[in-house]
Amino acid sequence: MASKVLVTGAEGYIGNVLGPLLLERGHDVTGLDCGFYAEGSLYEDGRRRPTVIVKDIRDIGPRDVAGYDAVVHLAELSNDPLGEMDQRTTYAINHEGSVNLARACKAAGVPRLVYTSSCSVYGFGSTEDCTEASATNPQTAYARCKVLVERDVGALADERFTPVFLRNATAFGASPRMRFDIVLNNLAGIAWTNHEIRMTSDGSPWRPLVHIEDIGQAIALCLEAPKDAINGEIFNVGDDAHNYRVREIAEIVADVFPGCTTSFGPSGGDNRSYRVSFAKIQRHLPDFRCRWSARDGAKQLRDIFERIAMTPETFAAPPFTRIEQLKQLMARDLIDGDYFWRRRQVA
Repeated sequence: MASKVLVTGAEGYIGNVLGPLLLERGHDVTGLDCGFYAEGSLYEDGRRRPTVIVKDIRDIGPRDVAGYDAVVHLAELSNDPLGEMDQRTTYAINHEGSVNLARACKAAGVPRLVYTSSCSVYGFGSTEDCTEASATNPQTAYARCKVLVERDVGALADERFTPVFLRNATAFGASPRMRFDIVLNNLAGIAWTNHEIRMTSDGSPWRPLVHIEDIGQAIALCLEAPKDAINGEIFNVGDDAHNYRVREIAEIVADVFPGCTTSFGPSGGDNRSYRVSFAKIQRHLPDFRCRWSARDGAKQLRDIFERIAMTPETFAAPPFTRIEQLKQLMARDLIDGDYFWRRRQVA
C-alpha cells in the first residue's frame, strides 16, 4: 500500500539511496534535511529523488509533519567520532531532537515512525550473539543516544502511534552522498588509492555489516507491514552470515582490489566488538532478505571508483567524512557551535 512518507536526512548517505527506493515502490515521498553534506556528490546514478525541505529536526513541530502517513527518521549526527567531538550537541540533536520529532508526529496524528537505531548499542563483552532482548552496553555518546531514543519514543507507542526501531548493522555500499568513514567503505577507498591496507590493530573485533540497499528494504517493509507486526518493536537489521571480524573485511576488500596487500598490527584499543542475531526481523517481516555480502559491496565500490576514476583527493574530501565536513563548516563560519546554520552554503 502506497503511503505519503517524510524522510528526514534525505540528503545523507542512506537517505540518498532510500528516497529513490521508496519512490520506485510507489510511495509519495518528501525529504527533509539540514544540508550539511549537500556539497559532496561522488557520482551520478540517474535515479529520481524526492523534493527536499531544508530544515533542522530541532525546529520541527506538528505542523511540519501533519498529513503524512509515516516519517522515516535518519537525520542525526551519524557516527561515533562525530558524536564524541561535542557530546552536548550530540545529545541535543540525536536524543532530544529525535524525541521532539516523535512527539510532533504523535501530536499531528502521524500513524507511523520508523527510527534508524544501531547495533552499536551492544558495545562489547557479550560471548553470545546479541538479540533484541540482550542487555545494551553503549560505549559512545552516539550509541547512548540510540538507547535513550528507543526508550523515550517506545513509551509513546499506542493504538494510534506506531514507532518501530531498526538497529542497523554497520552500513556499507555505494551512495552518491558517500561516506568513507565506515569500515568497509574506508578500506575500499584505501585499497583503491594506496593499494595497501595497513591495519594498526589485529582486526579481531566483530562487526556485523549490512548494505544500505538492504537497510532501505527493511525500512520499506516497516512502512508496508501490518501495524501489529511492528508496533513498538526493535529489529536488528542484517544477516547472521554477515557477522565479520574486521580482519576478514580487510582481507575481502584486498582480494577484490587487484594488487592490494594487507598487514596487521597488535591488539588495538577499540573495544567495540559484537556479533548479532538477525532472526527476529525475518520472523516479523518474512520478505526481508539481505541481498548484499561484503564481497558484493566491495565489488560495487571498485566498479564505481573505476567509472569515476576516483583520485586520492576525492577520497579525502571533507563531505565524505562526516567529522571533517562539520569541522570545515565551522572553520568557514557557516555553522555555529551548536551546529545551527549562520549562513547556509548553497550547493
